[in-house]
Amino acid sequence: MGLHLVILAAGKGTRMRSDLPKVLHQVAHAPLLIHAMKAGEALDPLSTIIVAGHGAEAVETAAKAHTPDVQVVLQNEQLGTAHAVDQARAQLKDAEGDVVVLYGDTPFIQPETIARMQEARARHDIVVLGFDAADPGKYGRLVMQGERLERIVEFKDANESERAISFCNSGVILAPAKVMFELIAEVGNDNASGEYYLTDLPALAQARGLSATAVACDESETLGVNSRADLAAAEEAFQTRQRATLLEIGVTLSAPQTVHLAHDTLIGPDTIIEQHVVFGPGVTVENGAHIRAFSHLEGCHVSRGAIVGPYARLRPGAEIAEHARIGNFVEIKNAEIAEAAKVNHLTYIGDARVGTRSNIGAGTVTCNYDGVMKHHTEIGADTFIGSNTMLVAPVRVGDRAMTATSSTITTDVPDEALAIGRAKQTNKAGLAVKLFEMLRAKKAGQVKGE
Repeated sequence: MGLHLVILAAGKGTRMRSDLPKVLHQVAHAPLLIHAMKAGEALDPLSTIIVAGHGAEAVETAAKAHTPDVQVVLQNEQLGTAHAVDQARAQLKDAEGDVVVLYGDTPFIQPETIARMQEARARHDIVVLGFDAADPGKYGRLVMQGERLERIVEFKDANESERAISFCNSGVILAPAKVMFELIAEVGNDNASGEYYLTDLPALAQARGLSATAVACDESETLGVNSRADLAAAEEAFQTRQRATLLEIGVTLSAPQTVHLAHDTLIGPDTIIEQHVVFGPGVTVENGAHIRAFSHLEGCHVSRGAIVGPYARLRPGAEIAEHARIGNFVEIKNAEIAEAAKVNHLTYIGDARVGTRSNIGAGTVTCNYDGVMKHHTEIGADTFIGSNTMLVAPVRVGDRAMTATSSTITTDVPDEALAIGRAKQTNKAGLAVKLFEMLRAKKAGQVKGE
């Protein structure tokens, strides 16, 4: 049976104290909204509809950057969750299959949980997602009779026995599209807030002779973000879970609590990640690589057996081939480092290709930017670049070639050639002593004048 996603993302998030829409605040380098979208998209939905309100244009831009064919509808007035879902009525009026309602500020609902809700739909008309709360507080309570969900009771309306229930409402709900919108049409706003709530749907379904049930998930999945403190807690929860996943699949983390991962970080088994490594978005590390301490990776690919760091920075477009070495205080940007090549010390390689088994000496810089345009540097195979070489792009250094230390290379170097590009050294006898005496006298005069 097909599935449609409706994700509620209209709230302003006043407690965030921010001009940015709440759902665009980030966890693991991705907006909260994208986390919610990914959870549903793992189930190959027929359509995804975002209900936006505050900052709708920015919300739509972020959503479509992730999924271009997503539909965005507006909730101009925030009149409750049922009212929000009703904004998608026109898009889903003839829809077959089920609708699941997710929340853009609740990033950790798992695809497996939604799949279990779908399984329960085979036996019931409406499925609500619940959780056993360690501290039920003011959550709505799910009143169950065996497998059947009788009603959802808000805390303020619950009696003493109902408040003793620890099975609470997450807000996530799944039902056939036709049934959901028929029931929403019956929802009233006779409550303290004067709003229309999805929590009325199970009771309305019972009145129609339809059945409702609840599926349980771990409380951690239902973590919502309403404040900066919640955002920090969500980041910590994501990192803890992802680190545990890496350890489980065979990645070595020398100090797990110091490794920071992005929402899309992919790391293969038998990789070693040392302490204080930060992964920005778009990083793939293949099996058996070694990322050493205090390195920062973003938008890059590291192949099997490669070693990166310590204190290395891989920027977007960095492609590190098998058994290549990227050492301390090296920065690579939009460049391919071929198999077994070495860039070990204090070097910048940008907009370039370094050939197989080549060795780049300390202090080398590819001078790729002329103030307007970026230019490419090509370094051949089995080539040695001497320390402190400036490679002024566009330029090519051929296979098995060499540059002399402290050279500035402005023209192509043929295969197997040695390039020397530095000024002739001149020694002036005795001038160092005279220069120091002059400078010290000048300094003394300045101090005395003060």
